[in-house]
Amino acid sequence: MSSPYYIFGLHSVQAILEHHPERVIELAVLQGRDDHRIDQILSLAARMGLSVQRMKRKVLDERVNDTHHQGVIAKVKTAPMFTERDLPELLKVHHQAPLLLVLDGVTDPHNLGACLRNADAAGAVAVIVPKDKSASLSAVVRKVAVGAAETVPFVSVTNLTRCLKELQELGIWVVGTAGEAEQLIYDCKLTGPLALVMGAEGKGMRRLTKETCDELVKLPMSGSVSSLNVSVAAGISLFEAVRQRRG
Repeated sequence: MSSPYYIFGLHSVQAILEHHPERVIELAVLQGRDDHRIDQILSLAARMGLSVQRMKRKVLDERVNDTHHQGVIAKVKTAPMFTERDLPELLKVHHQAPLLLVLDGVTDPHNLGACLRNADAAGAVAVIVPKDKSASLSAVVRKVAVGAAETVPFVSVTNLTRCLKELQELGIWVVGTAGEAEQLIYDCKLTGPLALVMGAEGKGMRRLTKETCDELVKLPMSGSVSSLNVSVAAGISLFEAVRQRRG
């Protein structure tokens, strides 16, 4: 089992206190900080019987090796890891028209965190990544995700192509985004059980991933840039699916 680790930032710490308080081992806040946001966290901690340590800024900085902790850090137990074996059970909860986000080769932790945030806002069932050539759920990812890393299942799979084929067998339509696609995403039906696949910025999806998709779509690009940041493209794509599902 992996060792406990620290998460930091107001949103991330509040999210884990609200959703998984049993995982919190220690909680520390900045000495002398007293405001509404900290009060919310202190109130949650008191309700759950958690003691809170008051620490100087230098101690907090050193503990998480980061100065952007917003005055609150939590030491937590490792979350259960999701793999491809867990997908059928995750999909059962959203049996009508589940929405999944698949990231192929997204290695930047800030992009991964932003994608998790988008997935949470769009109501995605899970975010799926390959074990290799992908950012992991680091403290930076959790902070950028502003709590979404504690609410959206993060599924790390051994073989992404095989995972996509298994999703297809479960009735999931797999739509990949690629700049060379002929069809715009706005002309693609996104209302049924769906997995949206995004490739890394610049490189795009790997060949086998692309060949496994049921359909390829693109975003209209009218300016001089050839591609969007992957988290921006993921947000646009996810919310086009949300728009269509709202009828």
